[in-house]
Amino acid sequence: MRLDGKTAIIIGAGQGPGTGMGNGRATAIRFVAEGARVLAVDRDLPSAQETCAMAASGKGRCEAYAADVVDERALREMIAHARRAWGRIDILHYNVGVSIAGGDAPPDAIAQDAFDHIVAVNLRGMVMACKHVLPVMRAQKSGVILGISSIAAYENYPYVAYKATKAAMVAYVRQLAIHEAENGIRANVILPGLMDTPMAVDTRARHSGKSRAEVAALRDARVPLRRKMGTAWDVANAALFLASDEANFITGVALPVDGGALVRIG
Repeated sequence: MRLDGKTAIIIGAGQGPGTGMGNGRATAIRFVAEGARVLAVDRDLPSAQETCAMAASGKGRCEAYAADVVDERALREMIAHARRAWGRIDILHYNVGVSIAGGDAPPDAIAQDAFDHIVAVNLRGMVMACKHVLPVMRAQKSGVILGISSIAAYENYPYVAYKATKAAMVAYVRQLAIHEAENGIRANVILPGLMDTPMAVDTRARHSGKSRAEVAALRDARVPLRRKMGTAWDVANAALFLASDEANFITGVALPVDGGALVRIG
């Protein structure tokens, strides 16, 4: 019950098509299991509702909510809805990202529309969500902001928009951490490595023409730790720790959950 009595908004709590569990869904289920009241936000409401159904056995509660992160008004209304329902917002967790499915490409091939869309989803949505939650957290003199970046921010990653936005998220969270420290607001970011999730594996299988098993095997081989990708539960457990009071003195951190990938990179 590490989040007993806490309220949390998880943006990106549904997931796309594919096999297994996505990071946002796993985190919502984990938070509810630990006693949190969770607003499971996704542009695909049925997917968010499915997440809540999967979390129903937990000690906390889960409510599905539809919002598109490219629409600032929708994000503002989402924050207002949570504040009306709960009276406070303890945790804002931004778990939205797109790369190949959004048209990402190498630096010499990226299209302007694709770049703008990926920036809007991966980075601008988080900035706008934080813009509207900060007044609530400042009034409380407490709050936790979490973002999902990627080791792509640091590694040799081929596609320009995903890498740029995930690196920018690290810088943005550090800015939040130092500017909001006196208000009792902590801000941290998680850097997943190669994960076995629908977005990471199934999307690549669809776009490459390879089977899911083949894509998974190639990714497994690149992981230093046990030559096996991580799962959404690894990311969810890291988010749980950073959201909990156990991490009360931790802010401005970029936490790798990557099986040693950044150690190999140096």
